[in-house]
Amino acid sequence: MFVVRYRWWIIIATILIVLLSVVRLFQIKTNPDLWSYLPDTMLSRQNSKQIDEVFGDAEPLLIVIGNDDVLHAETLKRIRGISETFEADSRFNYVFSLFQAKNIRSEEGYMLVDPVITDIPQTAEERESLRADIRTNELAYGLVVSEDFKTALIILSSNKSAPDGELMSFVHQTIADYPGPEEIYVTGQPFLREDVNKNISRDLIVLLPVGLLLMFITLWLSFRELKAVFLPFSVVVFSIIVCVGLIPLFGWELSIIGVLIPIMMIAIANNYGVYFIARYQDMNANEPHLSMRRIVQYSVEYLTKPVVFCGLTTIVGVLGLVTHLVLPARQMGVVTSIGIAFALLASLLFVPAVMSLMKKGKPHKDLTGEANHFFSRLLTGVGKIITKRPKLVLGFFGMFFTICTLGLFFFKVAPDNNKVLPDKHQFNEAIRIVDRDFGGSKMLNVMIEGDAKDPELLNKLVECEEKLTALPQVGSVTSLATVVIEISKAMNDPNSEAYGKIPESREAVAQYIELYSMSSDPEDIERFVDFDYTNLLMTIQFKADKIADIDEVLDNLQTVFGDDSLNQYKPGGYALVEKELSESVVTGQNYSLIFAFFAIIILLAIIFRSIPAGLIGSIPLAFAVFCTFGLMGWLGIELNIVTALLSSISIGLGVDFTIHIFWRIKWELALGKDYPEAIKNTLITIGRGITINAFSVMMGFAVLFLSAFPLIRSFAFLIIISLFLCLICALVFIPALSLVLKPKFLEKSF
Repeated sequence: MFVVRYRWWIIIATILIVLLSVVRLFQIKTNPDLWSYLPDTMLSRQNSKQIDEVFGDAEPLLIVIGNDDVLHAETLKRIRGISETFEADSRFNYVFSLFQAKNIRSEEGYMLVDPVITDIPQTAEERESLRADIRTNELAYGLVVSEDFKTALIILSSNKSAPDGELMSFVHQTIADYPGPEEIYVTGQPFLREDVNKNISRDLIVLLPVGLLLMFITLWLSFRELKAVFLPFSVVVFSIIVCVGLIPLFGWELSIIGVLIPIMMIAIANNYGVYFIARYQDMNANEPHLSMRRIVQYSVEYLTKPVVFCGLTTIVGVLGLVTHLVLPARQMGVVTSIGIAFALLASLLFVPAVMSLMKKGKPHKDLTGEANHFFSRLLTGVGKIITKRPKLVLGFFGMFFTICTLGLFFFKVAPDNNKVLPDKHQFNEAIRIVDRDFGGSKMLNVMIEGDAKDPELLNKLVECEEKLTALPQVGSVTSLATVVIEISKAMNDPNSEAYGKIPESREAVAQYIELYSMSSDPEDIERFVDFDYTNLLMTIQFKADKIADIDEVLDNLQTVFGDDSLNQYKPGGYALVEKELSESVVTGQNYSLIFAFFAIIILLAIIFRSIPAGLIGSIPLAFAVFCTFGLMGWLGIELNIVTALLSSISIGLGVDFTIHIFWRIKWELALGKDYPEAIKNTLITIGRGITINAFSVMMGFAVLFLSAFPLIRSFAFLIIISLFLCLICALVFIPALSLVLKPKFLEKSF
């Protein structure tokens, strides 16, 4: 026998591969940047890159300050101190708060541009006077102070010159340097990335040892024999090392999705070894006269085909992720598939090779023919119900499927990545406050090509602003036109036709801009127009509970600029990247789901040399996937970058159970038994291995409930539900359907 003859070579080769992979583990890096998860070819990334090239590579950070009245002297002093500290730091392009906002006014025929707050009010009268002035200032009211004056906003524009950890440490320290009773929350992509980066490391430190411990306990409770625990457990550890070691080998980095990789290997890598150990214990209990070498030989001969087929179907299912549009999902599909292949080979070669060197353990009494164990009674009872009422069983599954899939009507796709962090995290608290008090936490930048001083183009910006601000989800729209209109109000009498309007000539617009630049900081204008006045920037601040809210904003942009051949527009910014990421999640899931389904159908058809085998074998997978998605709708769990991986993974794992059931029924029928007897024997024999395998996989995924990421905790719940449904389908639905249909492929000889 090959495994016994070359056992030492197999053991040495396995250990050598693992040791080489260990070296790579020290080179692994993390990548918390969700922006980079999309390919460079995505339109949102291309547009954002072009906008950054013209107006500077920057991203916003929002600091929310709350108090009963933010115009109190002490609160304003705190806002001023924080703002001025940021303003003096080279890591920020600009800072915008109550102390940077401008008040444009006219005095004796001259235009004056003053800060909104020149002096901090000391009396109640001064405070109310300032409040009245702010209410009439469209460049401050609703932008950096809420309408009820209970919340103020400091907008920072980071130039990305500093690492996220360094930047956020400076931000938090600056806030701490100006203490006060006000509540302060921070939000923004640098904050998100820094926290995600810390949590990725934290998850690996916590989840991996806990997962391995749970796996060890599960194996011990299942087999209660040291060698039966040690061998599958060693395969799990080896597979994790090899799989994770591939990430730096391919030049990739560990993403938030990558946290799932070692946990998946904990859940999956013991699969094939578990079947081998279960077979060994079964033969040792019922045929005690056999030597260890014979048990190893017979177990390998019996299990090689079904285990290889199970491994291949799992690999194919997980490889469906390679068709995903999100880059870390593709990478996960590649390295996990290779890791599963290694686990498969180790289970078929390394485990038998080591076992052939060991002595037999004591037979387990609960595995003998006389055993009356609870587990045996349960499977025996299930077998009796199936053989007596198969159509009733199928009817129950049909009713359950109908109820679950009604939840698809409530199925939602996450419009952003806010739920990467916990709901009560200050990142999300700040977002809720900004959405409530300032019109929205999302920013969409739109670059418009054309003559920035052309009145016709500026009027188009005004038209666009009017259309957008009429939408309930849009809080504010700011552009050069906004500033020009404010200048117009200062330069003209309120009764004049020119008051609050774009001047009719290009020369008048140029004069307005020149006057403003002479009276104030030219950088106020440079935020909205490039150096040669050929590109304008419009910033849209809005909120979005669903992708349709973002689409509505984009549709209005298309209405204004879509048919304009002279003034091309390019929308960009993180809000658009998030939208395309969400859409890519849906598209990627559909691609991977279709790929996995068809690949599994083809593989099952090849394995059992029958097209009906492929079609029937795919029914439990479709049942589990659609019921799980329906439950997501009922429970309000959104589809996101993590839960979108569910279908490919559950298909790849769930099909194993069906293959083993088909294989055992086919085996029993080949021995001359009828369908009822074949089904009963199948459940009390291979049913034990399938159930142990399924629950050990579920236990492996259960450790994800300890993750710092809510998305991963949701994934843990859903994958466990999906695998449980696959298990029930394999143990109950497939036998009942086989009894009703009596498919010919089960009656063919091996």
